[in-house]
Amino acid sequence: MKERTSRLKAIKKLIKNNRIKSQEELLGLLTNEGYEVTQATLSRDLKLLKVGKVSDGHAGYVYTLPGEDDRGESEEILVQDFMRGYVSIEWNDSTVVIKTFSGQANSVANALDSLNLNEILGTVAGDNCIFASLRKNVTGEHFMKALKKHIPNLDD
Repeated sequence: MKERTSRLKAIKKLIKNNRIKSQEELLGLLTNEGYEVTQATLSRDLKLLKVGKVSDGHAGYVYTLPGEDDRGESEEILVQDFMRGYVSIEWNDSTVVIKTFSGQANSVANALDSLNLNEILGTVAGDNCIFASLRKNVTGEHFMKALKKHIPNLDD
């Protein structure tokens, strides 16, 4: 099964290039692209991508992606959530440890997950600490460089 980031990109491409009216139709297109995905996972992906439905001008509705302005605004909110909660970031060969203020780890991890950084396999959040697993051959320095593209005023 292809990974999540790749699947999300495929979903966006399919929605941009097709008039998709239902999740079943989108599931079929994803299957044709080589993705094995359940309806529940697809539903979560659509929510994460903030996919909506608009009138097709006839008798139905089709999926649509948020506009560029909406995406920029969404990322701005994610950056604010991250900055509001994080305290420090450290790493070793394959793991990044992000310390947060008490009770902020979930919102910081959610922001990090929603930024869809290719460098991260996944995150686990506690109360005041997040563990992020890095992909093979990704260093902490690479992770920080990618994160700073989204959050330029982030301190190491």
